[in-house]
Amino acid sequence: MKHILRNTAFTALFALAAAAASAAGNHAGGHGDGDEAIGKPGTATKATRTIHVDMTDGMRFTPADIRVKQGETVRFVVKNSGQLKHELVLGTEKELKEHYEAMKKNPEMEHADPGMVTLAAGKSGEIVWQFTKAGKVDFACLQPGHYDAGMKGAVTVAKTAAK
Repeated sequence: MKHILRNTAFTALFALAAAAASAAGNHAGGHGDGDEAIGKPGTATKATRTIHVDMTDGMRFTPADIRVKQGETVRFVVKNSGQLKHELVLGTEKELKEHYEAMKKNPEMEHADPGMVTLAAGKSGEIVWQFTKAGKVDFACLQPGHYDAGMKGAVTVAKTAAK
């Protein structure tokens, strides 16, 4: 009986710890994982150009409108020029809105996906991305309040002629 109680208590404690770790949040695997609608992680050595993106406490990205070609691999060098934590997250508008709602409920959530970078004030980071389909790929800062304040932009992916 003593072992059953101990094992039950251990199992309950383990389940509680796992749930807490999950809720506290290293958020990986949600965006862009196999989502060909926005492209796929690129290989740094295949990047054909670098685009510098600045994030500010004015809740803006500069530039907010980016143009690339279908198939192009781009290195985004992202700088947080503000005093607040900001991030750049690639996704469809629907994905970004859904994730933003989750972020409002769990503001401590951290990101570990290749299509996003979260940066403390004054820091820089990179995303290397291959745009596989023509159309529009949205990006936004999903820190609570930032998306609502207009911290979003878009990448227009121009269709390339078939060879």
